[in-house]
Amino acid sequence: MTATFGKLDGQTLTLQPGLNVIHAPNEWGKSTWCAFLCAMLYGIDTRQRTSKELLADKERYAPWSGKPMSGRIDLCWNGQDITIERSTQGRVIFGNFRAYETATGLPVTQLTGENCGQVLLGVEKNVFTRTGFIRLTDLPVTEDDALRRRLNALVTTGDESGASDTLAKKLKELKNNCRHNKTGLLPQAEQQREQVQDKLSRLQQLQAQQQELTQQQAVLEQQIAGLKNHMTALAYADAQAHRQQLEQARSARDDAARELSRLEMQCKTLPSAQEIRQKLDALQSLRQEVEALQTRELNLPLQPEAPRQSPPFFGMAPEQAEATLSRDIARYGVLTDKKKYLPLGIVAILGAVTALMLLLAVPGLQPAFLKWLPLLAVVPLSIKLLLHTGDGTAAAALENTYGSKDIRDWQEALRHHIDTVSGYEQAMQVYRQERQALSQAKAALLESRKTLTDGEEIPFAISRWEEMMDQLLELESLQRRHGQLAQTAQTLESAPVNAQAPAQPDTLSLTREETQEQLYQSEVQLRQMQLRLGQVQGQKETLGSEEALTRELSALDTRIRRLEDTYQALTLAQQTLTEAANALQRQFAPRITSLAKDFFRRLTAGRYDRLVLGEDLSLSAAAEAENSLLPSRWRSDGTVDQLYLSLRLAAARELTPNAPLVLDDALVRFDTDRLGRAMDILLTESASRQVLVFTCQEREQQYLEQRR
Repeated sequence: MTATFGKLDGQTLTLQPGLNVIHAPNEWGKSTWCAFLCAMLYGIDTRQRTSKELLADKERYAPWSGKPMSGRIDLCWNGQDITIERSTQGRVIFGNFRAYETATGLPVTQLTGENCGQVLLGVEKNVFTRTGFIRLTDLPVTEDDALRRRLNALVTTGDESGASDTLAKKLKELKNNCRHNKTGLLPQAEQQREQVQDKLSRLQQLQAQQQELTQQQAVLEQQIAGLKNHMTALAYADAQAHRQQLEQARSARDDAARELSRLEMQCKTLPSAQEIRQKLDALQSLRQEVEALQTRELNLPLQPEAPRQSPPFFGMAPEQAEATLSRDIARYGVLTDKKKYLPLGIVAILGAVTALMLLLAVPGLQPAFLKWLPLLAVVPLSIKLLLHTGDGTAAAALENTYGSKDIRDWQEALRHHIDTVSGYEQAMQVYRQERQALSQAKAALLESRKTLTDGEEIPFAISRWEEMMDQLLELESLQRRHGQLAQTAQTLESAPVNAQAPAQPDTLSLTREETQEQLYQSEVQLRQMQLRLGQVQGQKETLGSEEALTRELSALDTRIRRLEDTYQALTLAQQTLTEAANALQRQFAPRITSLAKDFFRRLTAGRYDRLVLGEDLSLSAAAEAENSLLPSRWRSDGTVDQLYLSLRLAAARELTPNAPLVLDDALVRFDTDRLGRAMDILLTESASRQVLVFTCQEREQQYLEQRR
């Protein structure tokens, strides 16, 4: 088998007669080979759609290499080495089928893409995949109409009394004279007729094939003529397109030249691009400076507000306030000094002492002196009091002015006044300096603006110079475009294209490359078609004339009808037995159940001796120590695998005796002992058929080596 299928890319697997154990690790491609074998025999259902639960085979086994799906199998059938091939035809996967003799290449007409598997194996695909095609993932056998029909054909009555055997034997002997398998008069005549029919059918097929090939040859010749005409049409279209491109290129070049001349006249009086850029850079810098100055003016602090002043220094400069405070402190000290009354007391005391001494010296003066003595003491004191009568009021006025009697508070008020007046004067000085600097900057910018813009507003000046720059850039761009267009026109003029118009109307829409490829393929197919026509003509000549074969077939039909009448008469005698058998007939064959039970007993070393096959193909079994049959779901996974393997082997022996047995990891869950017994059974089966065991384990090969 050679496959381009899924992960297989042109790989080949060679098998031998009998038992084949293919051991390989997971993801090697064992299941892919199994699927490939089934697909080669029965094809791929392209109508199958991918769902959430199932991936369609056409997508699942699409070649990973990206090549079309294809395959080949070399096999021996009816003692003859033949080859079957399938390949992808257009969008139809495996749509192209061939079967031919390996040595000669002659087609095997009995095999077609639709009947290949059924003819080679003798059963439909569903029967094969439910019997001899055994995979771990689907060991249980499910119901199917085709499988049911095959099983019903094997049903027996189960009558073991022998009452009907004698009659059946006698009828059978009589019928055997007429027909016994492939012997007897009727089979001989039928074989002769089949041979004649086969020749006639092959002759008719060859005639049909010759007619079809002739038609295909005519179609190919017409297709080749159309492709050649299309090539001519493509060349003519290219020439037309070239002429149109040349005209368009010339027109575009001339338009660009006229526009270039007009723009050059406009730009003739303009300054150079470098001068314009320098002017624009200067104007942009000037605009940025103006904007910065405007921002600076907006961010200029407001004029400081004059501080609020209050007595006693309202409106005074710091020096004036200091002089005022010094004067008021000195005056307040005088007004509040109590020592100023000491001289008056001393005068009063001296007066009193003087008066007393006079009194003591002049006795006659005592009465009068006593009368005027207080006056002598009071008069000096009164004089002093009169002199300082307003001092308290003046001191209170000063205290009220400064709001405190404490000279330190007066001094603090002075310091606060000086700080307030000094801070205001400093802020005003800074404010006047900022305003002066701003005015100077404005004057400088105004002078620069007059120089750069001739009195024009800066945005208008920038816009005017930018327009001049745009005109120069447009001129430069147009010069480049004109050069490119001139080069394009010159290139087209230097490579003229001439072509004739097609002889017939062109209906194809292929590209030049696609047309060349299809033309090559069509010419190759035409040569192959001519070769096949020669082969068909030679095969027809070896079969003879259709008229002679038809006469021979008519004579054989007459003889067979007479023999069939005799055979039908004998068959009528067996109908009673057949009807009785049908009355007792069950849906599934007892001998399959018997075979399955025997296989299961051998697999389990005699542990299970009872087995029943249900109408839905489910199995129930019982061990020696068990009183009742239990469904398979009550058994372990390994036992369930062995149970359904027994059923599949039994069904395969009865339904597909000519088909190989294919096992894909079907023995994975078998223990060592039961694996050995399974291999013994497969060895027995391999004596009459080919057995393929795909496995990811080494146990199967090791067992075979130990057994040798």
